Amino acid sequence: MCGIAGFAGPDVERSSAHPLLERMIHTLAHRGPDGYGFHAEPGVGLAHARLSIIDLSTGDQPIRNPDGTVWTVFNGEIFNYVELRRELEADGRRFYTQSDTEVIVHLYDRDGDRFVESLNGQFAIALWDAVRKRLVLARDRAGVRPLFLAREAGRLWFASEPKALRAVLPQCGALDPLGLAETFATWSAIEPHTVFAGIDSLPPGYLLAREADGREHLHRYWDWTFPDAGDTAPARYPLGIEDATAELRALLIDAVRLQLRADVPVGAYLSGGLDSSGIVAMIRGFTDTPVRTFSVAFEDGEFDESEHQQAMVRHLGTDHTTLRCTRREIGEAFPRFIAHAETPVLRTAPVPLMLLSGAVRAHGYKVVLTGEGADEVFGGYDLFKEAKIRRFWARQPGSRFRPRLLERLYGYLAQSPVRNPAFAQAFFGQGMEHLARPVFAHVPRWTTSQRALGLFSPELRAELQTRAPGWNPLDAWEAQLPAEIGRWSPLAQDQYVEAKSLMAGYLLSAQGDRVAMANSIEGRVPYLDHRVIEFANRLPPSFKIRGMTEKYLLRRALADLLPQDILARTKQPYRAPDSSSFFVDGAPLDYVADLLSPQAIRSAGYFDADAVTRLFEKCRAGRATGFADNQAFVGVLSTMLLHHTSRRTAMPDA
Repeated sequence: MCGIAGFAGPDVERSSAHPLLERMIHTLAHRGPDGYGFHAEPGVGLAHARLSIIDLSTGDQPIRNPDGTVWTVFNGEIFNYVELRRELEADGRRFYTQSDTEVIVHLYDRDGDRFVESLNGQFAIALWDAVRKRLVLARDRAGVRPLFLAREAGRLWFASEPKALRAVLPQCGALDPLGLAETFATWSAIEPHTVFAGIDSLPPGYLLAREADGREHLHRYWDWTFPDAGDTAPARYPLGIEDATAELRALLIDAVRLQLRADVPVGAYLSGGLDSSGIVAMIRGFTDTPVRTFSVAFEDGEFDESEHQQAMVRHLGTDHTTLRCTRREIGEAFPRFIAHAETPVLRTAPVPLMLLSGAVRAHGYKVVLTGEGADEVFGGYDLFKEAKIRRFWARQPGSRFRPRLLERLYGYLAQSPVRNPAFAQAFFGQGMEHLARPVFAHVPRWTTSQRALGLFSPELRAELQTRAPGWNPLDAWEAQLPAEIGRWSPLAQDQYVEAKSLMAGYLLSAQGDRVAMANSIEGRVPYLDHRVIEFANRLPPSFKIRGMTEKYLLRRALADLLPQDILARTKQPYRAPDSSSFFVDGAPLDYVADLLSPQAIRSAGYFDADAVTRLFEKCRAGRATGFADNQAFVGVLSTMLLHHTSRRTAMPDA
């Protein structure tokens, strides 16, 4: 795992490139504390900050081909590099390192831009073709690794995090009204947007080439795709449930085996749920790799899963570390998290994971495998079951009985929306007019999030209308969806939107890459191996959700590896205390009081000071009601923190 940065343009010279590259890459020292590397020639500058995991002695980047005509810097891992190297060596290619990075330049020599199709990994790649004077940028299929772009003065700039771009392009430090609105409405900016004006994100599964004459070509080389709904009936699926179970198990074991490749010790997160427990069980059952496990526990029983974590530790016999996290620790660590995440967030859940990655690092580990992605791939979230019920309900929207099916959901919530029948009917009944739209499943959640838009100041609302006249979050999201999505099953539509919104935009970034790399930790996600995704996407919906049992096929594939109580346990999403983390005995933490004061709110200009004051007092009194208040509070506070941290490029002390 590493950090990369650089730029390409007709006026780039070696002498002027190095100072800019150094300014950029030094902001990414947390991503690569093991050394820096640079390459500059007319037209391009490349920089790399290394976290050494594979080929500790000769794997320094940039890496070149034998004649020095192709150079690359790369963030991530190519898990199938051993197999690719054998293939390339059989073709007569000569290697000078043992690094996974070197296969990239040889593949490009052989296949051109199609090189990326051979890679099994999680990556952000910058490659310079010195003969054709072209820069190639590529991002992995699921979006595990980030890559940000800016265009200025005829140059294309890139970096692993916006702070590296802002270090040399101060005009990119302003917060963008559209990016803010998208984040508050649907949890993340809609790619390629970010919350910074002038900075874009390269979307997952895309390759961007900048030619010598400055023209750019954007190409999507991979996407989540599903069969037409009529082709997903079990009767038409070529595999029966037994054969599908066996194939899935083989794929998962191979994905885990590949992602264990490292020249340093590998650990794993263990939440106590099905997904992470399955990863650890496969490591123990099918590899010789010793595994150390790590988990986070809470003082609040509503959020704590330590009982299930300890049960799995006893079952698997792992050497285990538990980090216990208090509300106050979450609140105190929140500013550091925002400095790393560089985006507003609507919940605090990433913060304990940032603290956990610090514990992983303190125990001498650089790599952890996680269970992220299983819910998106196999239909694990309550949202998918909820949407199934709501579609059934929509046939008789006035029914008092069909909403009762929702009572089987959200048992883990202390204040579950299904416990009050009248509220459940009103909450989950909203958006029925959107039944035919691919975003139907997400309407209740996004409607809740959008309430925070009411806190925006009149000035910001006016800017938003200028930036995007008539903006509507549902319409904005649907404009990004593939034309063929209407032919897919309802579950496939729900999965696609979830993978492109919450997973790529939030879970893999703010709650994934950024909190792990804050402590120089590489997280790996076997469930997001593209072969696993492609296999799962071909499955009939009933293989994923059978009745009200989520991740049905995954449970079958792990059946003999896990205790029955873990296999039978319904999904409990990872959560953490939200607004309560910022108050101690009714008193706000000092920085919270300062940032949310009426004077500070008015000075920043993003929010209505009176509305924020009312929300602040409500949360201080412990009267925050449900998700809407908590999301709004965390969203406002994180925006104010970002406003202040975006003015400087130096990271806070770790």
